[in-house]
Amino acid sequence: MIRNFTLLATLLLSSISLFAQVSKHPPKREFRGVWIATVQNIDWPSKPKQGVDSQQQMQELIDIFDAHQKTGINAVMLQVRPSADAFYAKGREQWSMFLTGKQGTLPEPFYDPLEFAIEEAHKRGMELHAWINPYRASTSLVDSLVSSEHISRIQPDWFFTYGDKKYFNPGLPEVRHYLVDVIMDVVRNYDIDGIHFDDYFYPYPGKTALPDSITYMLHEQGITNIEDWRRNNVDQLIKDLSEAIKKEKKYVKFGISPFGIWRNKAQDPAGSESNGLSGYSALYADARKWVQEGWIDYINPQLYFAFGYTPAPYEKLLDWWAANAYGKHVYIGQGAYRAMEDRDGWRDPQQLPNQVRYLRDNPRVQGSVYFSSRSLTNNLAGFRDSLQHDLYRYPALPPVMPWLGMAKPAKPANLREDKFLLLFPRLRKAVIRWDYPDQEADVYGFVVYRFDEKEPINLEQARNIRHIQFNDYELGFYDETAERGKTYKYVVTSIDRLKNESNPSNVYLKKVR
Repeated sequence: MIRNFTLLATLLLSSISLFAQVSKHPPKREFRGVWIATVQNIDWPSKPKQGVDSQQQMQELIDIFDAHQKTGINAVMLQVRPSADAFYAKGREQWSMFLTGKQGTLPEPFYDPLEFAIEEAHKRGMELHAWINPYRASTSLVDSLVSSEHISRIQPDWFFTYGDKKYFNPGLPEVRHYLVDVIMDVVRNYDIDGIHFDDYFYPYPGKTALPDSITYMLHEQGITNIEDWRRNNVDQLIKDLSEAIKKEKKYVKFGISPFGIWRNKAQDPAGSESNGLSGYSALYADARKWVQEGWIDYINPQLYFAFGYTPAPYEKLLDWWAANAYGKHVYIGQGAYRAMEDRDGWRDPQQLPNQVRYLRDNPRVQGSVYFSSRSLTNNLAGFRDSLQHDLYRYPALPPVMPWLGMAKPAKPANLREDKFLLLFPRLRKAVIRWDYPDQEADVYGFVVYRFDEKEPINLEQARNIRHIQFNDYELGFYDETAERGKTYKYVVTSIDRLKNESNPSNVYLKKVR
């Protein structure tokens, strides 16, 4: 028993030491994303039992966003087009059955889920990336589940059936043009921060060959190998969409979350030290090329594997993607859903926290995205607690993308005490206010910093951030955590749409009464 106690004490001390080491200098800039899956109602909204209550759906999403905000999440990947349908009103496709229970049926009472989600995410200082599945047209072959006005009914020649699903045929030029138009509806009509694709391009391989040989014969474009042709079809969509997005709204980020293995080293000397399924060969997704050509702003590989897992070791794959980023951002897709599994290295409850620590040690990795929302909010293996109380205990701004723009916005002016609000006893703490910059400025929001009276001003420490907001119409802040009797220094900076940060405002010294 004494030996066991000694071992327990050693482990506890090691954990405390590691906690202190990790929490000492958390990054001020880090992408902290979460996937909110709507297909099959995985995360949101709840599958309606008797009718659809729009108010209930909106409240569910508010609760989800509130939980993620407390966890420290600063970006949401919301699935708005799960199968050639829509969770938004301002587009050309049918309402999703996963929203209303029947494809093509409007939500009652009416609301626009994407518009609502953007507003609620931005209120909480979280980016909203519209997650779109480009090629999947149905999740079932049951005819009664597909609206008579669905694109697969109107243009049946654009699709092929594979397994138990229907897919757009990527080899048809008219399909590519249609998909770009569909996605640009979202870019033009909504205040999104990004367009996001996951790993579903050509379908995952089944027992039969893909039924696209005739399409290849008609549209081979001089490419002599059908597999190279398929990859080129996907490449063309990525390139065309990238150009369209940047022409319309340069600040809208375009990112893709491919399968975790591009190619294995046994297949290609440039590949990773792994031996699992290859996205390049199985899905015809040449993800390395997309960053190499500069078509996307971030790559988000799905590394749902444990350290040392032989077919796909987390650490080897992370290092490979980081080394093949070509100056663009790398956000690691992490499998929060696997936290309670009892195989392939997941028995260790520290697997996911240690993965976050490992990626932070690589300067060419800028953050994480977790699959999926429900797994995170359910706190599987205590992982949400690890984020909220340790790894993400301080706020973080999304990392900047210099290739999209680096100009600093103008700084806020006249930081001061808000005298009017002090008339209300409930608010007699630290209530500060500032003015919009005098000159015209590309200001999108603000960051509030707080320091102890004798503490030096250091805007690089995440622990000094008290508030991040993604709007420019609220020019004040109520510091609920200020302690009475203490004196603080406050500083405010502006941020632009790309999260570039201004020089600091004047320093305001405030004694809390």
